[in-house]
Amino acid sequence: EVQLQASGGGLVQAGGSVRLSCTASGAYFNGYALGWFRQAPGKERERVSCISSGAPTTTYADFAKGRFTISLDSTKSTLYLQMNNLNQEDTAIYYCAAKLGPLVRKCEPSFYTDWGQGTQVTVSS
Repeated sequence: EVQLQASGGGLVQAGGSVRLSCTASGAYFNGYALGWFRQAPGKERERVSCISSGAPTTTYADFAKGRFTISLDSTKSTLYLQMNNLNQEDTAIYYCAAKLGPLVRKCEPSFYTDWGQGTQVTVSS
């Protein structure tokens, strides 16, 4: 099990940008499938984007395409989610997740075993 720490959330105006970061305590993301998920009040946790550490492949939810970018730094120590052109519907707690095994088999919450504590993103009008 890897301990994940998400950060970078906050209050942002509609149309603005935020970059979320996720690190693993005392570990690197080599050999992991990684993802970002979000949960808004009263809603189920949903996928945002996933990436494989073992291959340059990414997956995005429809709402994220063209606005969000998932990436892994060259040292494979930090996972990012760059979010642009935010709107109020993006308000949620954002979680990073990991699963040992370099390829993403499914970009769904049930696939992932290790979770960070979440970081709140609030988009104001």
